[in-house]
Amino acid sequence: MARIRFRSYHPTKSLIMRLGRHEPFQSSETATIRFKDFLMMKTDSLWATEFMQQLESLTPHETAFHQAVGEVVPSLEPVLDRHPVWRNERILERLVEPERVIEFRVSWVDDAGVVQVNRGYRVEFNSAIGPYKGGLRFHPTVDLSVLKFLGFEQIFKNALTGQPIGGGKGGSNFDPKGRSDGEVMRFCQAFMSELFRHIGPDTDVPAGDIGVGGREIGFMFGQYKKLTNTFTGVLTGRSTDWGGSLIRPEATGYGAVYFAAEMLSANGSSLEGKRCLVSGSGNVAQFAVEKLNHLGAKPVTLSDSGGFIYDPDGIDLEKLAFVQDLKNNRRGRIIEYVEKYANAEFTPRDRDVDHNPLWSVPADAAFPCATQNEINGIDAANLVANGCRLVSEGANMPTMPEGQDIFREKGVLYGPGKAANAGGVAVSALEMAQASSRNFWSREEVDRRLGGIMKDIHAQSLAAAAQYGRTGDYLHGSNIAGFLKVARAMHDQGVI
Repeated sequence: MARIRFRSYHPTKSLIMRLGRHEPFQSSETATIRFKDFLMMKTDSLWATEFMQQLESLTPHETAFHQAVGEVVPSLEPVLDRHPVWRNERILERLVEPERVIEFRVSWVDDAGVVQVNRGYRVEFNSAIGPYKGGLRFHPTVDLSVLKFLGFEQIFKNALTGQPIGGGKGGSNFDPKGRSDGEVMRFCQAFMSELFRHIGPDTDVPAGDIGVGGREIGFMFGQYKKLTNTFTGVLTGRSTDWGGSLIRPEATGYGAVYFAAEMLSANGSSLEGKRCLVSGSGNVAQFAVEKLNHLGAKPVTLSDSGGFIYDPDGIDLEKLAFVQDLKNNRRGRIIEYVEKYANAEFTPRDRDVDHNPLWSVPADAAFPCATQNEINGIDAANLVANGCRLVSEGANMPTMPEGQDIFREKGVLYGPGKAANAGGVAVSALEMAQASSRNFWSREEVDRRLGGIMKDIHAQSLAAAAQYGRTGDYLHGSNIAGFLKVARAMHDQGVI
């Protein structure tokens, strides 16, 4: 029988007073975010505040998108001051407006013969440096706000990789959880029957994301091939049997760990012997755990929507193999881990608490690899109080703004998602290169290139931060470095 441990956590009164509000923990884009108020606390810039107010008035219900833009805007004022022509050309105003948004109906028939109707999207955000590139997400929470936030982040992330790829994102409110393979196939075929008109190897190259793995990519690629009568690299994340790249499944998790290693190396340390918290139990989390083991660290947690497991003995490669079989093949729940390993504990998720107790486990480093907004201010304070000195984001925007501020105020090495989790899209671009040349690189070659890209992203972020008066600040540095590349391209290509 599973051992379930219930804990009680009480944040300090001073912390609650400091945060100014006490909101229930939420791990989705629906978390209450009041960006205008937060931005005004965060910066004295009238320009930044007015910019966000204008954006909110134009897109009043897109809070996740506001959060993504609000994280970037304060970084860019010194850049625009140094390049006044970019202000005149309204580079930033154009950057926050997608080049194209496609929304469509997806009708399909389930196993019971009942017609189901879902909504599909593709946000083609910016193509200044290359074809649109970004994942497809299948999840009930998917809406235009979520996809615009992800697509906007993707612009900067893709620019940081140094690869010629622009920013995009798409998906559907379809939930593959609990669906048969036949139902997933029919949905994917219906979804691609519309999407195929808008994508292509030189136009828009989607990949996987939450709810879209190798199975879904295969079904969609098959339908695209049938409809277009072409075999091209239009989707990445494909099986290596038919044009995929080695290291692609591992890339995001590996990349987050490589970035963490670079941050520590720049500060005279390493991951050797470090206790690490990892959230999630999907692709990113699994391979973050694998690479942490390779580099001598000790990951001790994993989670899913039901709660989290804590293994004080560490999640080694043998235990990871069990998790991979559990999640990838049997599609089970993480609570089953404690039935297999007696020393582990399971803490069920409590939606009524105002924080995530996973982030209260004592550790040296944290790797949020689940979803957006999974670390709020209380979580960040708990991490710091329990010894955490490094955060490397494997997920997209997992830390809320108040959490980011706590990390930076307390001197935590903080690798934001647009930098730390860029490994996935970097290897997607390498997969595109292999597909275009009809070539196939070895595992060692792809891993070597991935490590080099993450090292370059770290160096770019540090250099940009120093150049614009934010020395050592990876958040500002990655924002600035990504923006510089895209802004120069937009300037060169004229007002379009």
